[in-house]
Amino acid sequence: MSTGTFSYPLPTNEPVLSYAPSTPERKKLKEVLKELKSQVADIPQYIGSKEVRTGNKIAIRPPHEKKHILGYFHKGEGKHVSMAIEAALAAKKNWGTYTWENRAHIFLKAADLLATKYRYQMVASTMLCQSKNAYQAEIDSTCELIDFLRFNVHFLSQIYQQQPISAPGIHNRMEWRGLEGFVLAITPFNFTAIGGNLPASAAMCGNVVVWKPANTQIYSAQLFMRILKEAGLPDGVINIVYVDGPTLGDTCFKHPEFAGVHFTGSTGVFNHMWKQIGENISNYRSYPRIVGETGGKDFVMVHPTADVDTVVTALARGAFEYQGQKCSAASRAYIPSNIAAAVKTKLVKVVQSMKVGTVEDFSNFVNAVIDEKAFDSITKYISKAKKDKKAKILVGGNYSKSKGYFIEPTVIETTDPKYTTMCEEIFGPVLTIYVYADADWDALVQLVDSTSDYALTGSIFSGDRYKAIEAAKALENAAGNFYINDKPTGAVVGQQPFGGARGSGTNDKAGSYLNLLRWVNARTIKETLVPPTDYRYPFLG
Repeated sequence: MSTGTFSYPLPTNEPVLSYAPSTPERKKLKEVLKELKSQVADIPQYIGSKEVRTGNKIAIRPPHEKKHILGYFHKGEGKHVSMAIEAALAAKKNWGTYTWENRAHIFLKAADLLATKYRYQMVASTMLCQSKNAYQAEIDSTCELIDFLRFNVHFLSQIYQQQPISAPGIHNRMEWRGLEGFVLAITPFNFTAIGGNLPASAAMCGNVVVWKPANTQIYSAQLFMRILKEAGLPDGVINIVYVDGPTLGDTCFKHPEFAGVHFTGSTGVFNHMWKQIGENISNYRSYPRIVGETGGKDFVMVHPTADVDTVVTALARGAFEYQGQKCSAASRAYIPSNIAAAVKTKLVKVVQSMKVGTVEDFSNFVNAVIDEKAFDSITKYISKAKKDKKAKILVGGNYSKSKGYFIEPTVIETTDPKYTTMCEEIFGPVLTIYVYADADWDALVQLVDSTSDYALTGSIFSGDRYKAIEAAKALENAAGNFYINDKPTGAVVGQQPFGGARGSGTNDKAGSYLNLLRWVNARTIKETLVPPTDYRYPFLG
């Protein structure tokens, strides 16, 4: 085979389409939405070279239109997880020998297919399956996923270029390979990009993967799986199964070839998985890599010098885009008393202007939460706040699941900075604000740091540069992604590597080379060109 040094320069971020009125992309997207709704998809598991249909079909329904059926997925069992592991390990024999450029080009082709041929299908699938409006689906399921694929190729090529120095008469080199065994990818409902990136990033590094997407994201996940296959991904490198969590864990975490887990989801599930892995540690060939991005209780701190309009806009977008179903969503805000009245008045007016409804109506800013379980959990917090003397509903607070799982964007004001909705992750369109006395800024910083077990994102709004710097320093452990005069959401691949610590995960920074380092094994090779022939060193003379 011919050899060469292949270059993958830093890409640019995929441009975001606006879907504004009269644009061609808006017209095309509406056509694809209509087309997908006219079909009933039959979605198999993809294991090795097989499309596995079990006959145990589970309906997929849009969260905003419960009566409609988009399709059915074939639910799997433990034996299908075992089949996926076997298929992955069989594929590893060839996948591990692929040259880097041959692996890279598969994922670059997938990015191009996603940017062109399948763009509107992916956006529409995400809108219908996960109840995202057009803009939120665009920045997630196409732009971010495309960026993950292209930037990760660049980052991994940089990792491969890292080589040790050599002394006279010696040549040192570093080899990079995938982990020994298989990687398990467990992905959430809320971001199609995360669903694609967790298995793809590990596979790109030379690993083979068993992928379990959330049931509520299968409709868009299977489309990405088909795109990868069309791009040339060999059978068995990524295997997608639709099973429940306990079935998955019982099979994967007891397997001696389990090499690592790439996870995004709840903190409780991640803690349970870590415990299972620990209990089985003696069974594994190698110590597994455990990478997880979990929950958040993300804060917005507002200094008395902040601009009211920018604060209101940040809270409205940060808290209520995609119904607050982002681990980075603004969930607790601290407003100084000198501008509190103005912020509350304008925020209420802005929230009242937000339309709630189906994704097909592009004038709706807020759509449905993902399912009935989420709806019931979120509305319990709202119902409790309505009755609690420590809380007051400033705007919103209404909800209905008669046609879809709709919850009005809701702002709660509390007199207790440790009130339930200031501390616990709600994962819905609920923002709680606490008004503090202007003079208590220094104490407020400590309060923010100690209120939540999470440390994912946070932001500060301040016209005083010194106070912004002070807060950033004091809160260095409170947020893995910190924003100054911006909302705490919307991290972009290559620009803001994403992840937090404490109860928010292992902070391995998806969207950077740091995450990819977790999915490679390194081997150092020292070659002595002219070996010594006498054991004695000069000092013995």
